[in-house]
Amino acid sequence: MKEYELKYGCNPTQRPARLFMPEGDGGARDFPFEILNGRPGYINFLDALNAWQLVRELRAASGLPAAASFKHVSPAGAAVGRILPEKLKRAVFSEDIEGLDESLQASAYARARGCDRVSSYGDFAALSDCCDLTTARLLQREVSDGVIAPDFTEEALALLRKKKGGSYNILRMDPSYLPDTLERRQVFGIGFEQLGDSAALTREALSKIVSREKALPEEAVLDLMTALIAAKYTQSNSVCYALDGQTIGVGAGQQSRIHCTRLAGEKAELWFLRQSERVLDLPFLPGIRRAERDNCVDAYLSRDSRELLAEGEWQKHFSSRPEPFTEEEKRDCLRALRGVSLASDAFFPFGDNVKRAAKSGVSYIAEPGGSVRDEDVIEEADRHGMVLIFTGRRLFHH
Repeated sequence: MKEYELKYGCNPTQRPARLFMPEGDGGARDFPFEILNGRPGYINFLDALNAWQLVRELRAASGLPAAASFKHVSPAGAAVGRILPEKLKRAVFSEDIEGLDESLQASAYARARGCDRVSSYGDFAALSDCCDLTTARLLQREVSDGVIAPDFTEEALALLRKKKGGSYNILRMDPSYLPDTLERRQVFGIGFEQLGDSAALTREALSKIVSREKALPEEAVLDLMTALIAAKYTQSNSVCYALDGQTIGVGAGQQSRIHCTRLAGEKAELWFLRQSERVLDLPFLPGIRRAERDNCVDAYLSRDSRELLAEGEWQKHFSSRPEPFTEEEKRDCLRALRGVSLASDAFFPFGDNVKRAAKSGVSYIAEPGGSVRDEDVIEEADRHGMVLIFTGRRLFHH
């Protein structure tokens, strides 16, 4: 198939809309994917094709199955396949999934979705490896628009085809597909053309350590590569925090880099606080939906949880009124958040980004370098005992 008619474009007013393969030297090629189920829309395809690039590159860099949870052309989360600790399983509501520890692909998606479960609501999932039944069980019970993967087991495909009343979007991607060298697009009737950013990120990107601290453990290498690759496919400006092979905070599409750093840092802190006993032991009413639990946790951890805990409101969600989680208690809990890695898609123009990152447990930073204030940034990293790496490569994505 070389052309696919879409219901509409970004908005219902944008008709007609279509997906097509452009003409090349040998004519138009067929699509590199099959639509196995559903009728994906314009934004679904944008998410799916960007997410596929992320998991493909993360798989190549890590040697592990990878997954991404995409919303509006940026990852809400991305991760490699590692068995989840018990607290993290409980925090992402996956402790009851049979066979989770035996499926690294399922573990990768549970982690990716668990980075920011509120933002992942209605995501498009991407899997680097074959979707097995365990991964399908995770997808089947989440609010999700679709999934792209290189293949599906028969059992997984049969289960996913029942999702959303049979309309769940399922794409099978050809893993051998490579796009043309040049990328083209139009904005306001004007054509743009550029060389595709196809150079893969590798361990070599982390070779230039400019800080006084030089020790870079292999765990940090994996986390920095995860954060860098996630940032590469995140709408710029972007900053990504990572720990244990997964993103834990993504700050996307901000005009100011410090706002990216703050946003991603706040999300990383929420990810960590979700695993505290105070949150894990919240007395939710039986039968409460997963999305509602996510929203309640988000509200409970906010600076103003009074509305959630108000008389007449808490009874809608809990069997007993939870005690407030004070800001002082949160700060005490967050002191244990350490060893976090951070990647920025462009240089830090000021040391304030490093100072803010330190508040969220960052010990390792990878950024391109090249600012007129690089020395200030290095001094700030040295002040906090961080490892700072200049990759020499900007990763803007628009």
